[in-house]
Amino acid sequence: MTPHVFPFMIAYADTDAGGIVYHGRYIEIAERARMQWLHGATPPDGDVGFVIKSLGINYIRPLRLGDEFVVETRMTKLGAASLDIEQKFVKDGTVYAILTAAVAYIGANLRPKRIPAEMLEIVER
Repeated sequence: MTPHVFPFMIAYADTDAGGIVYHGRYIEIAERARMQWLHGATPPDGDVGFVIKSLGINYIRPLRLGDEFVVETRMTKLGAASLDIEQKFVKDGTVYAILTAAVAYIGANLRPKRIPAEMLEIVER
């Protein structure tokens, strides 16, 4: 599966006093990339939709003020009511961080639910 690519550039608000990206910003940037990947995925029947169940980040190299890079998002595992996602922060072919997430699909009753076909179409494209 070809990854979804989300371009981003580091601004002052993303960095600490030394000009290095604050570790928590990786989560926010990854969330923006996931939202763009899932653009157009409206949960049916009042369902909540996809929520993060667990999250892990491996910081390999620091991103810095002004860096332009992409977040490559891809599904690595698909279950009936969940999926696993990998997001790589890549600059000039070099991986700077890898975020992994387990995502559950939640129904209107706030319980895990089989992922509806129309939502599967979007995550599998």
